[in-house]
Order: sequence, then structure tokens, then C-alpha cells
Amino acid sequence: MPLERADSTNGVGGAPTQHGRIGLALAGGGFLAAAWELGALCALSEAIEGFEPTRLDAYVGVSAGSFVAAGLVNGVTPHRMVQLFVEGDRAGETLEPSQLLRPAVDEWWKAFRTLPRSLRRAMRGACEAGIRHPQTALWQGIDELLRVLPDGFVDGQPGERALAHLFGESGRTNDFRRTRAPLRIVATDIDSGMPVAFGSNGYEHVPISRAAVASSAVPGLFPPVRIGTHRYVDGALNKTLHASLALDAGAGLVFCLNPLVPFDGSRAGARRVSRSGPAAVLAQTMRATIRSRMTVGLEKYRVTHPDADIVLFEPHRDDAEIFFANIFSVASRRRLCEHAYRVTRADLLERRDELAPQLQRHGLSLDEAVLRAETPRLVRASSPARVRALETPASLALRRLSATLHELERSLAIARASAGSSRRAPDAARSA
Repeated sequence: MPLERADSTNGVGGAPTQHGRIGLALAGGGFLAAAWELGALCALSEAIEGFEPTRLDAYVGVSAGSFVAAGLVNGVTPHRMVQLFVEGDRAGETLEPSQLLRPAVDEWWKAFRTLPRSLRRAMRGACEAGIRHPQTALWQGIDELLRVLPDGFVDGQPGERALAHLFGESGRTNDFRRTRAPLRIVATDIDSGMPVAFGSNGYEHVPISRAAVASSAVPGLFPPVRIGTHRYVDGALNKTLHASLALDAGAGLVFCLNPLVPFDGSRAGARRVSRSGPAAVLAQTMRATIRSRMTVGLEKYRVTHPDADIVLFEPHRDDAEIFFANIFSVASRRRLCEHAYRVTRADLLERRDELAPQLQRHGLSLDEAVLRAETPRLVRASSPARVRALETPASLALRRLSATLHELERSLAIARASAGSSRRAPDAARSA
């Protein structure tokens, strides 16, 4: 998790860089990446004095990071999002992934209706190619049939409705123009290949929930999301973080979270990507491309934003926990969130000497007492899905009470560690 410093002049057309203004840029990577970001954010909020994820000055989200950024700007704390997204809080509001995904029935029906016509075209092409060129006829037929496949297999509308409901609660908003701080959600116009920052001038009228779903529409998995006359897909196709949007909003310090890094399995005994199947090879290729592109972007900020500081958090290259996690497993999501929380706490303590002056310039400081104290558990132990399905209103209320008591216990432990540090400081000064 290296630290990057942007030594540059202010971005063209952006607000002047201001010390004390803090931004957050979140990359994507699917449900597991969001779980990793939430675990890391919980660690940062507990260990950095003055860092309040719901009270920052600029937010940027790409793909899965857009869901997290949109929740934060609406006052939903990282710890609450862990309950909603990672633990699957089914009492009231929830962002449980299993409830956000469903087959793209409309896309499949559209493909089914065009199948007879495509088959006729394929057969006609094969006949025209003739017996002399059977391979040509075969590939023409395959090409014609591939055109029948739907644009996506998963419908993102349940996720959009869940976000719209969440942001419709009192004190929250689904309108970019009414957020307490600038929020930018980046998607890619599939027809032009250009990135679009929803929430910026000309794109602020789009509902936040719609923009987040568009930014998360992984090509091939989700159909492109139609907004106006354009169709949009995953915002990570162009850049990984788009942290420049937070810098252009005047942020002097930007926390960047990137869950996707290539896995380094070169050490003895490490699991090899090359022996883990085609999915692992594709994931490694994608992560290497994303990480290389992000490095170029961070170097560019040295030229475009002179006085800004950028602090990057990401998994270690040899962290097999995130790379080989099962993306469809609820247990993996919970385990990864807890893992990110603990690793980030340890990383903050390890990097305290280089981080301290960076944070101090912007009115923040590390609470070493919290970091040195015993790490409390972030994610509660899960209950079986079958038991949850049979829960009565009374048992549901008890589970919510248990969650509240768990969070209270965590808060008290952190407060005791911090208070102990505060008491020791005056004693040390007097003895000196």
C-alpha cells in the first residue's frame, strides 16, 4: 500500500487546492471489492482522528465504488454499510447482493424473438459459402448466432430500486444537486468510449441510483444502462480511480482505495495463477492493466495538482485472500471485509511515520493507541440462511438488538483505547 504524493499545479478548470479539504476516490471490482473497501474504511474512520467518511468534501466512485461513495455522501457510515451489504441486514433497508441481482429476462426475450431470423441468415450464409469453403461457412454461422446473444445476463434494476429506496429515506437524497458535498460517479459511454462524470455540469439531473448502476454495468454481464439517448457501462474501462475529479473539486488530501491489484505468486509455496484456471488468468490480466493505468494516473497528478496529497490504500501484492476469493460466496464477502479491516489497521501502524506529516497538513492524525489495542471484530458471526428465513418478528428484533450491542461494544473498546492514550500523554509530559 504505497503512499503517493501529487506535486503539481491545480487542475485546469478545477477549484484551487485547499489544505484541510478531504476527498475520497473509490475504485470498483464487484461485490468483493466493495466489501474490501468497507472494511478498509471502517479501519480508517476508527484510527484517523478527524477523518469522518460521511463528512468529507468530495466523493468519487467508479463501478462498485460508486455504491459506497453514494452511501457515504448520504450519511450512511461504513459500519452501517457493513451491516447492510456484508452481513445482509434483512430487517428494513438492505443491500444484500442476492437481492440486487436477477436474470435479464427482457434481454433474453429480445434475443429469443430474433433467433429464427438469425438462424435463417446463418443457413443462407452457409449455403452461399458452399461446399468448397466449409470453414468459412461455419464461422459465418457462428458469427451470426453470436449476434443473437443478449447484451447482458443480469438485470441491474433491482439494485437501482434498492438504492433509490435507501436514498429516499429522511435526510438522504437521490439527487446530485442536493448532496452536502460534491459526488461524481463515472461511467463509460459505450458508443463513444468516453468517460462521463455524473453529477458534473450537464449530468447532475440523473438520479444517483441510476448513475451508480450505469457505472457498475460490467460489459457482457450487465446490459448497457440507457440514460437519455446514450447507453453506459462500467466506468473503469477508461480509468481506475478518477481521483482527479476530487482534486479538481479543491481537495488537498485524497484518500484512494483500489481493491484490484495483480497477485504476486512468485514466492515459494504461493499459489500460482497460471495453474488456477482461465478465470484466474483473466482476472490477473485485468488487474495488471488496471494497476498499470492507475500508476500512470497518479504520476500525472504530480504535474496537474501541485500541493495536493494522495494516500493510496490497496491490498498487498501477495494477498491471496482477495484474489482467490469466491465472488459468489457470502462467506467470502464477510471474510474479505474482516480481512481488509485488520490488514488496513496493521498497515496504518506500519506506515505511521510517513503518514503522520501527510495527515497533519490537513488537520488529521493517527490514533496509535487504537491501532495498538486489540483489534475488535468488525463482522458479526453469521447465522444460517435457513434460520434467517424462518425468523419471527421477535427474533428479528433480537438480532437487530444484538447487532446494536455488538457495535456499541466495538465503539466502547475503541473509545477506551483512545482515552487511555489521552491520559498517558499528560502523565508523560509531567514526568518529563
